[in-house]
Amino acid sequence: MSAELKGKVLVVEDLIDYHEGSVVSKEIIGKDNGTVTIFAFDKGEGLSEHTAPFDAMVQIVKGKAEIVISGHKNVVNSGEMIIMPAGDPHALNALERFKMILTMIRS
Repeated sequence: MSAELKGKVLVVEDLIDYHEGSVVSKEIIGKDNGTVTIFAFDKGEGLSEHTAPFDAMVQIVKGKAEIVISGHKNVVNSGEMIIMPAGDPHALNALERFKMILTMIRS
């Protein structure tokens, strides 16, 4: 995490910009025991199915995403969150441009 973010009130959606046809990410906190990362997805972009060894929490800051967990489709809107269980395959798709915070705690 860069020092300019510490101890300040931040507007989450202003921390990252959309880039046409891309998924952009910026790590906000990176520690041995976990990370907090903000993402911006352009409409139609996504992350292909994968697994993680730890639970991961996604909070949608702005927009709408489809998050598929073990084949089950979930539509997650601005102001909502979902926890993707460790070991379960999951994928993310931008139904519209969206920004999210991914929190992963390793334990």
